[in-house]
Amino acid sequence: MNSVKMGIVASIPMIIGGIPFGILFGSLASSYGLSPWFALAMSAFVFAGSAQFVALGLIALNAPIWVIVSTTFIVNLRHLLYAADMVKYVKHLPFSLRLVMGFGLIDETYAAVRPLYNQGKLNLDNGHKAYLGSFVTFYLMWNITTALGVLSGELIPEMSEWGLEFAMVATFIGIITPYLKSQAFWLCFLSAGFSSVVLVDLPHNLGLLSAAVIGVLVGFWAEQIHPSKHQPAALEGVES
Repeated sequence: MNSVKMGIVASIPMIIGGIPFGILFGSLASSYGLSPWFALAMSAFVFAGSAQFVALGLIALNAPIWVIVSTTFIVNLRHLLYAADMVKYVKHLPFSLRLVMGFGLIDETYAAVRPLYNQGKLNLDNGHKAYLGSFVTFYLMWNITTALGVLSGELIPEMSEWGLEFAMVATFIGIITPYLKSQAFWLCFLSAGFSSVVLVDLPHNLGLLSAAVIGVLVGFWAEQIHPSKHQPAALEGVES
């Protein structure tokens, strides 16, 4: 239970930042004339904020289904990077549990739980419990706020123009900031930020993915040149 609680507590700041974002999604669905049940089903079965917003805009434009699927797939490709990093912590777990954790792999849960491994607070035995605590809390928040957004959007038609989307930008700034403690992370941050601006005009949001890959490569290169002193304690004594 302590591990579950640790995951929940670590997620609280980002959960608060995500509340306006969930409300905004529900209200946008209403403003686009979509069924409330459609918005609720998206949050329940897709559970991917940025992909849901992209899909919502494309649906409103009557885009073909293959465009919607391929675009949201590209938008979520960054999760491959998260998954690749988490494999060493979860590969000993049952496949069914890893499937559930894969569904719950979002930016915020990764950002909340992953640093706890490096800090020695989580290990191979209890890490998945903290992860599930974070995931379930975010899942409940996202679905509840989507429902609130649907209801609010019908009652307050102009709600989608309040600029609530900035809450998610602030949340992502909060996600990144704790990591900026070494030269490698700073170079990763700066190169990814600069690349995202330069490549912003690439189609299908490929600029975002390209910037992420560039940031990872630059950070990896910097880590090889000047390795960080801290090593993950969670994997000590475990075969890779």
